[in-house]
Amino acid sequence: MKGVLLAGGTGSRLHPLTRITNKHLLPIYDRPMISYAVEALVKAGISEIMIVTGGTHAGEFLRLLSNGEEHGVDRLCYAYQERPGGIAEALGLAERFVDDDPVLVMLADNIFGKTIRPTVKAFVNDAKGARIMLAEIADPEHLRHLGVPELDANGVVTRIVEKPDVPPSSYCVTGVYCYDPSVFSVIANLERSSRGELEITDVNNHFISQGSMSYDIVEGFWGDAGESIDAYYLVNDHVRVAGANLD
Repeated sequence: MKGVLLAGGTGSRLHPLTRITNKHLLPIYDRPMISYAVEALVKAGISEIMIVTGGTHAGEFLRLLSNGEEHGVDRLCYAYQERPGGIAEALGLAERFVDDDPVLVMLADNIFGKTIRPTVKAFVNDAKGARIMLAEIADPEHLRHLGVPELDANGVVTRIVEKPDVPPSSYCVTGVYCYDPSVFSVIANLERSSRGELEITDVNNHFISQGSMSYDIVEGFWGDAGESIDAYYLVNDHVRVAGANLD
């Protein structure tokens, strides 16, 4: 299984911190944020990774991570997204790297308290369609700013709604997605949203419509360090006290 870490974007929600650097290079406790994402994939058994980034600080990832050897990566590649075009567009840049293998895509500002290895193993054992990770969110107001799955009586995801006025469940879609290689055909046939982007929610809803979407629910901590300044410091505080990517 290949891994793709998405580390682009303008990081506008973390201004003014991101006026001078890419948000994924900001510190989380004692390391740059991107280091936790690399660690998450390596601990999950993924040793071939591509980092997709953009902007004026892309070269700093190479300075920090080099060829990945010190981080336990066997093969580390880089791709450059020239302008913000959506998560799905960024994933599309990794098509030749992924080739015919299953792929795990992770937004590199997502921090997990526990290892994501169980999700990876479950998908590798039956690498068909897609598999996502959901996190339970108690605050409905928070859910209105996230992607929220609608579940039927049997717990099957029937659709994902972005930023719903009325959240259809108490779960959100985190930034970890597993796909079989057909995902690149799906991306190639997407239409851009009103934001001018190729949306990962459209990719996920395609697999849902095909009846080939499964999911896991996060156990323990999950945080999106790029969501806001408050979220960034909440993640920092958690990692400082409790750590991340624990077995």
